[in-house]
Amino acid sequence: MSEDERLVSAAADGVEEQVIEAALRPKRLDDFVGQERVREQLSLVLQGALRRGRAPDHVLLSGGPGLGKTTLAMIIAAELGQPLRISSGPAIERAGDLAAVLSTLAEGEVLFLDEIHRLARPAEEMLYMAMEDFRVDVVVGKGPGATAIPLDIAPFTLVGATTRAGMLPGPLRDRFGFVAHMDFYEPAELEVIIRRSARLLDVEITDDGAAEVAGRSRGTPRIANRLLRRVRDYAEVRADGVIDRELARVALKLYEVDERGLDRLDRAVLASLLRKFGGGPVGLSTLAVSVGEEPETVEVVAEPFLVRQGLLARTPRGRVATGAAWAHLGLTPPPAAPLTGALFEMDDDAAAPE
Repeated sequence: MSEDERLVSAAADGVEEQVIEAALRPKRLDDFVGQERVREQLSLVLQGALRRGRAPDHVLLSGGPGLGKTTLAMIIAAELGQPLRISSGPAIERAGDLAAVLSTLAEGEVLFLDEIHRLARPAEEMLYMAMEDFRVDVVVGKGPGATAIPLDIAPFTLVGATTRAGMLPGPLRDRFGFVAHMDFYEPAELEVIIRRSARLLDVEITDDGAAEVAGRSRGTPRIANRLLRRVRDYAEVRADGVIDRELARVALKLYEVDERGLDRLDRAVLASLLRKFGGGPVGLSTLAVSVGEEPETVEVVAEPFLVRQGLLARTPRGRVATGAAWAHLGLTPPPAAPLTGALFEMDDDAAAPE
């Protein structure tokens, strides 16, 4: 099972969902829910720039997918009254691609680069000069006869977004005047987002229905909106169209999303770890084989949320279930559970600390 195939995936899974997301996005900073500290700090940065009549510092937004980085980039452009140019790190393969984008920017325009940590090295080095001096050197010709022609570009604001802040080179990170990390949302914040999205989708939802959906949304607005749309489908087809707590529970049980936001793959990993390996420790490859998935799928798709929920731990000896995992699946840990790791053959990937 790939990340894009999961209902609880934080990735945008297709053009249709991106269109729906665009319709649900807040347009101004005052309408943006959650991320209170980031919102307040960003408001000061933008208001100060507007009062000075100059482009604000470049902005770097980091955090997991689905937390609102693209939405904030759009809001920054709207608050500044400037157009927004959107691109991404993987789409800029050569320095010339970046030069073509930068040379056509109007003064004050906002350039949004998603997944900026995946920018090609030549383009990244060109971006250093563009961010600092608003100038790029365009190389004409090849070999010994090549010449660099300096090209001035209009002052602009770069908004970079990354899900892997640690992969950003230091020189690039240091050129951003404002750096913000976006955290996962609290259920109460997601309830506000769900009620707002329900109004925009013309869906009637009760407060307890919104709370039920929010509690299963893994702290991510994108997942909250996706679950809301699936529950809406159930309400319109098999009920009277009103979403309350009981209907949300029944609908999300049908879609295999439990009360903590775990889906079929998450529960399969936990169940295998508990029932087949006594809670671990067990190596990643062995665990993956036991659920019929590739090790990378288990490590990248399932484990991050299980670790964040305190249901699974990565140790130098392998994966270990916590007491919360036993409780969540309604199982009683064996008396010797902490010692059962010695019974299992460990994989090479479990030998090194993580």
